[in-house]
This record gives sequence, C-alpha cells and structure tokens, in this order.
Amino acid sequence: MTVSVRVIPCLDVAAGRVVKGVKFENLRDAGDPVELARRYYEQGADEITFLDVTATVDNRSTTYDVVRATAEQVFIPLTVGGGVRGPDDVSRLLANGADKIGLNSAAIARPELVGEIADRFGAQVLVLSLDVKRSEAVPSGYVVTTHGGRRETSLDALDWAREVIERGAGELLVNSIDADGTKNGFDLELVRLMRDISRVPIIASGGAGALEHFVPAIEAGADAVLAASVFHNGELTVGDVKRELAAAGLAVRLA
Repeated sequence: MTVSVRVIPCLDVAAGRVVKGVKFENLRDAGDPVELARRYYEQGADEITFLDVTATVDNRSTTYDVVRATAEQVFIPLTVGGGVRGPDDVSRLLANGADKIGLNSAAIARPELVGEIADRFGAQVLVLSLDVKRSEAVPSGYVVTTHGGRRETSLDALDWAREVIERGAGELLVNSIDADGTKNGFDLELVRLMRDISRVPIIASGGAGALEHFVPAIEAGADAVLAASVFHNGELTVGDVKRELAAAGLAVRLA
C-alpha cells in the first residue's frame, strides 16, 4: 500500500498568538492559533504542528489551554512541541489533546529522555525536532541548535539523528534555520542526507515559498512537508499544495 504524502501547516506560537519570522528572528503576529488550525483542517491538512517557540527560552511549560482549544477544533493529528522537559509534561499534553510530542532542547540536554518517552508512550508519539544550521565545524556540514535556533551545539546533525532514532524517536522534523522564512525552497541537500541515514519518517521544514518547492522535497526523501508563512499569509492553501503533489504522481489524501 502506498503511503500518502502528508502536508502539515505549522503554528509557531508565542504568548498565545501565531508568529512568524525569518531564520527564527524578527517574529511578527500571524493570527489566532485556534482559528488558523481550524482553517487548515477545513482545507484538508493531514496534521497540525503546534510549536511554542518561546517556552524553552522562557523556561516555562507549553500553554496548555491553547493546545486544548486547538484540539477541540481539529480532528487530525496534533503535534505539540516547546517546553517539554519530562514524561509528565508529555502525559499532560496528551491529556489536553495532543497526539504527538515534539522534542528538541530537552533531548539534547538529557538524551535519555528520548527513550523514557518512547518506552512509556510509544515511538509513534515522539517527533524529534532538529533545528539545523549549516556549519563547517562538523563533518556533515550541519550543526544542531537549541532554544529556537538561538544556541549552536557541537552536535553533528546526522550523528544526532542516528542517536535519537536508536533511542526511540518515531519521526524526525528536520528544520533548516538557514532556509526558514526565506521562501527560497527547502534545503534539499539536508533532506537527502537525513533520508540516507533514517529509517523513520522525515518531515521537511523551512523555506517553502511556492508550489514548485514541495515536490522536490518529497523526491529528495521527505515523507511529509511542513510550511507556515505561505499558509498564514494566504499565498497558498493546503489544497493547492496537495493538487501540486498529486499532479506529480504522488499519493495524497484529497479533502
């Protein structure tokens, strides 16, 4: 059976509002997360990703009431990330309507957390988010960052991806900070490198700006494509992207 390509709108949330910037900087207001989630659900989104982009920076938990209100409006998988520090946070998010949990900075601080979450809730719940920058400091040319791209680590992105897969991550959300918000297209080299080493699904993120950017990301090895500003600004709809993918012969779930 052919697995459908997923189209995933992303809601980057700060202080209860959707925000969007370029390369994780100069964030501007993009709307109400509940209203946007409902709009994308009605357009045929396969999933919604909700990232509280300042929770880790502010050293606080994700805004649970916004997660709960969003989950009440959409009936597709909801992935929530930001501020997750332990299994109890995961349990609370799932109780408030999340279907999957995005994990980034906390896993880097304590890699054992990946296995703890996967063992308790199942690998299918755990989406390991990698915010990646190009860097000559590591062999692959890509380094992992934390705190919403604000802090570079010494971790090679490919080595880290291999490790978290072994520890139990069920999916990789691979976000190119260099491409984020530029609308110049996904980092296809990064997607190919991740595909070569990953046995779990890959979500390509960062850089979508036109219809012609989505098919190459799938051809490079992504199982799903994630975008934000092109949807928030009304430049494209989820349906537009799915029709483009279908026209290229890719399997999609049409609304």
